[in-house]
Amino acid sequence: MIDVNDLRKGVTFELDNSLYKVLEYSHNKPGRGNATIRIKARDLRTETTLEKTFQSGDRVQDVRLDHRMSSYLYTDGDLYYFMDVESYEQTPVHKTTIDEYIGFLKENMEVKLTFYSEEVVDIELPTTVDMQVIEAETAVRGDTATGVTKKVKVETGLEVSTPYFVNTGDVIRIDTRTGGYVTRVNS
Repeated sequence: MIDVNDLRKGVTFELDNSLYKVLEYSHNKPGRGNATIRIKARDLRTETTLEKTFQSGDRVQDVRLDHRMSSYLYTDGDLYYFMDVESYEQTPVHKTTIDEYIGFLKENMEVKLTFYSEEVVDIELPTTVDMQVIEAETAVRGDTATGVTKKVKVETGLEVSTPYFVNTGDVIRIDTRTGGYVTRVNS
């Protein structure tokens, strides 16, 4: 059991037979009375979000998670296959578990899989990925003075807002936490 005062962003805990990962955390200490801890957490199995307020001194069940570096191999329908880089064991992961990260996955990309009792419950991507632009509008001369952006499509099908100077064939760096454009890698 862990005290709710120890809950911070990224901490995983068990509550009512569900696994939650803390997304937001705030601690409020009024002038009188007990402190309250408000969290926003995501259920790692159902992807639903929970907002809960705890009283200072409450406890939740901590969980033991295993992390393994794996390499993304391929997809087959709703299953995405990853290979453990140490044991070469292949692990299928259902699309619903990694749905928000699919646009960033490239073959042979190394990711960190999080396991709970041999069940994959989360995935951690590198902070940035480099992707080739496959579709982009052409920029009109004179439109770049005000920092105008345009949507481009990269090799995985992900759409990203970029500056007007990015063209089809360019490789761009994308932040996996925000899905935003970072820089052009080459031209």
